[in-house]
Amino acid sequence: MHRLIEWATGRSATFLMAGHLLRRTRGPRKPMKIPLVSVIVVLSISIGAWILALAPQPLHGSDAGSDVRTPVLVELFTSEGCSSCPPADRFLQTLDRQPVQGAEMIVLSEHVDYWNHIGWKDPYSARFYSQRQSTYAQRFGLDSVYTPQMVVDGTSEFVGSNSGLADKAFRKALGVPKLSVRLSSISADASNTLHAHLETGALDASFGSREADVYVAVALNRAESQVSGGENAGHRLAHVSVVKSLTKVGALKQGQVLAQDVQLRLGPGSDSTGLRVIAFVQEPRQGRVLGAASMLVNTR
Repeated sequence: MHRLIEWATGRSATFLMAGHLLRRTRGPRKPMKIPLVSVIVVLSISIGAWILALAPQPLHGSDAGSDVRTPVLVELFTSEGCSSCPPADRFLQTLDRQPVQGAEMIVLSEHVDYWNHIGWKDPYSARFYSQRQSTYAQRFGLDSVYTPQMVVDGTSEFVGSNSGLADKAFRKALGVPKLSVRLSSISADASNTLHAHLETGALDASFGSREADVYVAVALNRAESQVSGGENAGHRLAHVSVVKSLTKVGALKQGQVLAQDVQLRLGPGSDSTGLRVIAFVQEPRQGRVLGAASMLVNTR
């Protein structure tokens, strides 16, 4: 069984954990920020039939020249404290190897923190991702959040290891026109600052959206943990595209394009190697994802 935890908009929430119900009282939610990076924005204003090959391919933007593929944003809400999550983590790694014909799978591994109290504190977890997942749960009309959960293009959600439901979600995502998103000139300098240039196409009326938010995420290409406690004790867990920061860097109004340079200052002691940058455009309140792009970081 996948793991459930009930959210509530009021003061009380009921937690379902390993067959036991616990009640916790809490006050109103406060916005959470990820302190890992600060952002400076400088404006210049199934899977069965589709899997043809599992060979790794380079990351591209949504405009990939002659090899045009449709970007599909795949978010996995996971936890190293959840015994049901490793199969979904492995499935996300498979998707990152670009197995779906005609699609560019842009994957994000977002580690929630609400299982940190059952014997193992996930080193990649943050409350921000738990809250992002709760926003999705409310928008999808779910009674609870759970792990592992996969969200595709902000429009489909399902248990993250269910390849059959993933197949349906990918088919749906590939049938929708996407807004062009381009990343370029990505590098890291000696001051441990990431630099990137970001551009989008015009948010025209055909997308049916009056406005949209623009996000940039920084993620570890690969991450591993030797888990010594909790449900996965004794196992070495591997992850792909582990999100370290996710920041709104701009917004689009209907008819507008966006072109800007972004500087992402990593926290002290951070290593700029082995990173990727992901940009995506999403309707407000975590609605439909209109476009996305991803690129590896080149150090210099």
